[in-house]
Amino acid sequence: MAPSSKADKKAGADAAAWMFNVVSSVGIIIVNKALMATYGFSFATTLTGLHFATTTLMTVVLRWLGYIQPSHLPLSELLKFVVFANFSIVGMNVSLMWNSVGFYQIAKLSMIPVSCLLEVILDKIRYSRDTKLSISVVLMGVGVCTVTDVSVNAKGFIAAFVAVWSTALQQYYVHFLQRKYALGSFNLLGHTAPAQAASLLIVGPFLDYWLTNKRVDAYDYNMTSLIFIILSCTIAIGTNLSQFICIGRFTAVSFQVLGHMKTILVLIMGFFFFGKEGLNLQVVLGMVIAVVGMIWYGNASSKPGGKERRSHSLPTSKQQKHGSEPDELDGKV
Repeated sequence: MAPSSKADKKAGADAAAWMFNVVSSVGIIIVNKALMATYGFSFATTLTGLHFATTTLMTVVLRWLGYIQPSHLPLSELLKFVVFANFSIVGMNVSLMWNSVGFYQIAKLSMIPVSCLLEVILDKIRYSRDTKLSISVVLMGVGVCTVTDVSVNAKGFIAAFVAVWSTALQQYYVHFLQRKYALGSFNLLGHTAPAQAASLLIVGPFLDYWLTNKRVDAYDYNMTSLIFIILSCTIAIGTNLSQFICIGRFTAVSFQVLGHMKTILVLIMGFFFFGKEGLNLQVVLGMVIAVVGMIWYGNASSKPGGKERRSHSLPTSKQQKHGSEPDELDGKV
């Protein structure tokens, strides 16, 4: 196959993976907003546990059908990943409760420089000046869109610190494990989803009670709320899978930068669904700045020297005799 044809095929697969993530992520935000705001199901951690339980069921079915081949992930690596991932989920929920919305948004924006730092230290990645500047423009644009009131307190800062670092480590670890053990997105989800589901369903009800002073078993379930819960869990399969696909195909930093496009889309969809409330000149200006920064980042990081590894690539584990290469498997999704 000609090099240009291969490049076009990869670009098409990358775009499809990214659109898969954007559509599923925006969809689950809208469904969860309706579930929590309209129907009062405020048990976010327990709901995330249900998401991973549904994802686990999907991986079991796919393994039974033969779409997921046997693979190996050491228990120590799995435990580290689950710790990072669960601290990320719990940290974000606690941070939102203890901090102002403005500081919560600033904490989310800080994930990009933290992810950059991890790649520089652990993967010896070097960024060009244009790549660094484009990331700064994205951060500035999203900050203009979303940051309003900013107030900080000690326990809120600690929660945000834990949330940011655990999220950055979890996303870095997705890419790391896929490369080291030659795991495709389905394979990695097959290892991690059951552990996350079990741990979150055990911890979730207690954490949610602490955060909301409400018990999940005392919630007034009805047909409509159950439909929204099932819909949320169904969409979550796509969200979880697409996150692993995107981080596997790109990197944690690129995933974070492009991820802010979802923030812009949510703001725009909020305008169409809920009217002009919240959409003003400042928000529009921030959207324009962020989109310009994203386009600049895509152009700068794809140029020679825009983002490159200074040492040899990480060797993959020889234990994966039956596993598929991540790019090969993800290209089939």
